[in-house]
Amino acid sequence: MARILMVGAPCRALDLARELRADGHAVRATTRTEAGRQRIEAVGAECFIADPDVVGTLRYALENVTVLMWLFGHIDTPELHGPRWEMMLWRTIDTTVRGIVYEAGPPGGVALTETMATHNGIPFAVLRASSGSWPADARQALALTLKPTEIQGSS
Repeated sequence: MARILMVGAPCRALDLARELRADGHAVRATTRTEAGRQRIEAVGAECFIADPDVVGTLRYALENVTVLMWLFGHIDTPELHGPRWEMMLWRTIDTTVRGIVYEAGPPGGVALTETMATHNGIPFAVLRASSGSWPADARQALALTLKPTEIQGSS
């Protein structure tokens, strides 16, 4: 089973974290403040206090993580899909991360994900939010990253 780090999408990610824990995965979810800890721990996930606008705060959250899920597709903040995301991708290169799920948002993030992941030989999947099927789509994207022998990308 995988150790998954979820950054972003607090409400949707909690439902997904609950499902992934039931499947036997270890899940670590981030929150910007201590106020979110109880909700994260209530679904069986490990809580990590970090701010994606300060990527350095996420550094230790990557410890022993197999798959990084960057779940900001619902937030139209270009920095989270551009410079912050690029910095996070650079930080994952020399870690245990062996899969990336990026939730598409403003333009540029998908191409950045594909370029960085392909260059570094890390399997990836692009999650595109669609009404009503987000948890299933997220699970499918995660499954793509867990295939060990090929680099995956879905558009």
